[in-house]
Amino acid sequence: MSDLKVTPVPAEPGVWSRAFFWVTLGSCALVFLAAFENIAVTTVMPAVSADLDGARWYALAFAGPLATGVIGMVAAGLWADRKGPVAPLYTSVALFAAGLLACGLATTMEALVAGRLAQGLGGGAITVALYVVVGQVFPEAHHPKIFALFAAAWVVPALVGPAIAGGITELLSWHWVFLGVVGLVAAAMLMVVPALRGVGAREDAAAASSHGPWLLVWAAVAALSVLALNLVGGVSGLGVALSLAAIAVMVVALRPLVPRGTLTARRGLPSVILLRGLAAGAFFSGDVYLPYLLTEEYGWGPALAGLSLTLGGLSWSTASAVQGQLGARLPHGRAVTSGTALILGSLAATFATAALGLHPAVAIIGWTVGGAGMGLMYPRLSTLALGLAAPAERGFTSSALTILDSLGAALCLAVAGLLFAGLSHGFGAVFGFVTAVGVAAVIVAPRVTRTREKSPVNELIEVNA
Repeated sequence: MSDLKVTPVPAEPGVWSRAFFWVTLGSCALVFLAAFENIAVTTVMPAVSADLDGARWYALAFAGPLATGVIGMVAAGLWADRKGPVAPLYTSVALFAAGLLACGLATTMEALVAGRLAQGLGGGAITVALYVVVGQVFPEAHHPKIFALFAAAWVVPALVGPAIAGGITELLSWHWVFLGVVGLVAAAMLMVVPALRGVGAREDAAAASSHGPWLLVWAAVAALSVLALNLVGGVSGLGVALSLAAIAVMVVALRPLVPRGTLTARRGLPSVILLRGLAAGAFFSGDVYLPYLLTEEYGWGPALAGLSLTLGGLSWSTASAVQGQLGARLPHGRAVTSGTALILGSLAATFATAALGLHPAVAIIGWTVGGAGMGLMYPRLSTLALGLAAPAERGFTSSALTILDSLGAALCLAVAGLLFAGLSHGFGAVFGFVTAVGVAAVIVAPRVTRTREKSPVNELIEVNA
């Protein structure tokens, strides 16, 4: 017995080990840069609009990328399922970089918007392609760690992005906010390339859903209708009718992309999906126009105006961490309804600031509270969605959450843009509208949990909610 030797089992290499270091770093860098670009553009867009005389295109510069991003998500998912993630990732990064370059070199607002559309198409596809890369390159045990790193890569830009982007704009030019990211994107992609050698399609690629092409068609129709909504509102004599027609087309196209009953707020999963779109539409539209309000009405510079985004991002991440620590001690339903109420309060505070000319501190404090509301309810909506979905429909449900995130924000931004351009008190009209969307979210929030369930699993969900 004394001669018996136990051979230790070697530990599996971690995500930062030599085997995975560069793909981990490159993937996180791509996520970080996409997030930084998003928050940086929100900070500097008022300066861009003033420089290029682009007030009419302001909303489309944000709604457009969200809409084309939906097409990118669906297309990259279908392509990766059938052919593997390598080609979709290369193509999406190239589109994203080309869009950045076009924006950085733009001398008109129309050219900048065109670049933003390419950015959105590539950015939406990057996220999906990277998720497939994670699934094929990393062992399953590493997936939670990688996705946690991706989440952190989205949070950090909210803390440092506004100050960096505002400083670059004030010291150099807003052009360099776009151009500076192009080289960083190329460097990040080079880190990922070695890990992609030998990565191909999954063995079950032949079993890819035959409904995929139709899903892409409906996503394209929904995205194009949102883009059309931004363009037809100013048509003399027909603007209102064409706008309503565009909204109707988007609703028709959205129906196959979400669970049945979503658009009528059916209790349970459909209301979870709908609330996600309402919350995203209200909060992200306000996020876009708040720096604009501080710049135009209060004369703040880009760096100072971006402070509202920093505080909102910080409170979002803090509240998200707190709800994670509370776990089951904070029921899902209570987290969602409380978070939605906080969001409505922040929207109302910003509306009062814009309509009554209150001190900007009212809006900034309100937005910090709203960020906490988003951090409180957003993770619980994801948890509820997966818990209420049938196992075979979790992929479709996850897709519906993402799509309604983007289209909800894009639609609200489009309507906000029409109100801002068409009414004399533009900021008051915008924040009045998003506050109304916040009221709708508060009404839907109590419907995210079911009242009667026969399944033991769903009964457990109902008790915890």
